[in-house]
Amino acid sequence: MRKSAAILFAFIISQFQAQQGAYYQQAAKYKMDIDVNAEKFTYQGNQTLEYANNSPDVLNVVYFHLYWNAFKPNSMMDQRVAGQGKNGDSRLQKDGVSRLASIPKDQEGAQNIHWIKQNGKDLKFEIQETIMKVYLAEPIQPNSTTTFTMDWDAVIPQQIRRSGRNNKEGVDMTMTQWYPKIAEYDYDGWATFDYIGREFHAPFSDFDVTIKINKDYVIGAGGILENPAEVKGYDSTANIKTDKSKKATWKWSAKNILDFAWSADRDYVVKSFDVPEGPKVFLVYQNNDKTKVWEEAQPYVTKYFQIMNSHFGKYVYPTYAFIQGGDGGMEYGMCTMILGEAKDIKGLMGLMAHEGAHSWYQQMLATNESVRPWMDEGFTSYAEGYLMYQLFPEELPNPFANTVNAYRNFVKKGIEEPAVWLGDHHDNGTSYTYASYVKGELYLVQLGYIMGEQNLAETLKQYYDQWHMKHPSDRDFLHIAQKVSGMDLKWFQNYWINTTKTIDYGIKDVKYEAKSTTITLVNKGQVPMPIDFNVMTADKKIVTYQIPLNMTHTWKEKDIYGDFKTMPYWPWTQKEYTLTIPYTKAQLSVLGIDFSQRMADVNIEDNVVEVK
Repeated sequence: MRKSAAILFAFIISQFQAQQGAYYQQAAKYKMDIDVNAEKFTYQGNQTLEYANNSPDVLNVVYFHLYWNAFKPNSMMDQRVAGQGKNGDSRLQKDGVSRLASIPKDQEGAQNIHWIKQNGKDLKFEIQETIMKVYLAEPIQPNSTTTFTMDWDAVIPQQIRRSGRNNKEGVDMTMTQWYPKIAEYDYDGWATFDYIGREFHAPFSDFDVTIKINKDYVIGAGGILENPAEVKGYDSTANIKTDKSKKATWKWSAKNILDFAWSADRDYVVKSFDVPEGPKVFLVYQNNDKTKVWEEAQPYVTKYFQIMNSHFGKYVYPTYAFIQGGDGGMEYGMCTMILGEAKDIKGLMGLMAHEGAHSWYQQMLATNESVRPWMDEGFTSYAEGYLMYQLFPEELPNPFANTVNAYRNFVKKGIEEPAVWLGDHHDNGTSYTYASYVKGELYLVQLGYIMGEQNLAETLKQYYDQWHMKHPSDRDFLHIAQKVSGMDLKWFQNYWINTTKTIDYGIKDVKYEAKSTTITLVNKGQVPMPIDFNVMTADKKIVTYQIPLNMTHTWKEKDIYGDFKTMPYWPWTQKEYTLTIPYTKAQLSVLGIDFSQRMADVNIEDNVVEVK
């Protein structure tokens, strides 16, 4: 190579590496002192935040989230709910009218920032509803740390969604996304989405939180209670220490989580148990007739964590708390807030299984759920489906058959929206649910069908090993899936996530001959797929023929759903495919596409032929 060419080549490589950049992630340490006025549902807050800029960029501004500012009439959340009408989130409205519009003035959410300083210097800031933009006194240089101090007061809002006072189950205070929280900064810039009601994102942070509250309250939180002997509910021999105002002081700590959440009520009971090899689990709830099923949870929760640890990667934190927060279910660092009332243990565990799995696919594998809710909600739903099938076995062809069927029925409504859309920007609440939860779950189910379930399990394991306690993206996951399987899978992700195109294969024709049978298959959909074509013989034996899709370039080698014979590939541009099998009509009972029922074919009426 000539010297000039070598120099040019080196320059190109250096530019490429500069564009790619080494992976980094920001970090924060919070120290908070909180004084709660339980009678007025307000609190005073003081915060010291040590922020590490591990990026290669100089930061001249920082952003904080002030989520509670959304809970008031004419907020952006109120406007969004009103604009969507009955197509929006039913929990935020009543008879198609936004519930936020009628919040009384004294129950509006508020986070009133008194001042903020950087290394002792006063800073200018502006409030843009749920976002606070802060102009720095001195830029934060790459690989350096700065300290913010802040003083504020807050009004705990009327409970509309997730956070708030006196919710429908009678929990006094659900304190989630309750403090000024610094936004995440990464290669894509600041994650400063307005809070409209859906998902969250944040840097991994350490927390040291002191809460003063009336001594008759019990607190449930995500973290470690440092003084259980001095407060109510955690130690039967507790000597509750109070200050002159008769308030008890609660001291909590947590390391390397995305947020710190807590809830407080005078009627809480606290029960705990240890899962072998961790974590220690806390159940915090109001002990009454509506929550009796919580008494049955311990063996199921124990088995749940054991299966999650073995199949999806080990839970890294020392504790986890299931807390009756009184509104649906929402995941936070080392805890979740869920409804207390449940008809039976299966219903309670379904909620616990989903929210608990967010500790993997939202906390430890901390994707930006505002941008890619399908990776957060979808992967979590997959883990929930897998676990519930283990805990409560059913007579189903696969653990996800009900989800596939629900998707199939939903598509017929004609209101599907692409999963690639941002979480808060879906026009229809039901469409958001299917785009994020259902199609995200089926993304993994389809991959298991395409590459084989063993390869999918290995992909999930390597994804955890390489990316837990980091902020992965879909590109990172796809890279591992392609490496494990040896397949090109970009085509599938593009179709499934970026479009609403559907899978629709069918059996067009069957010709029975003297020594064989010839089947013609047809692709009537817009999403190409490999096909597992199954034969049930007259003596009830299942024979499978794998028809690869040319775009994967490498074929599936094994699958837990049985052995198969690999046929010539089916080019994605070709509408029909013919295969001949060495069975006569008399030797056959049933012919069909995908007996395992994993493939999300939207019309299965022409997928099976009974041989008569």
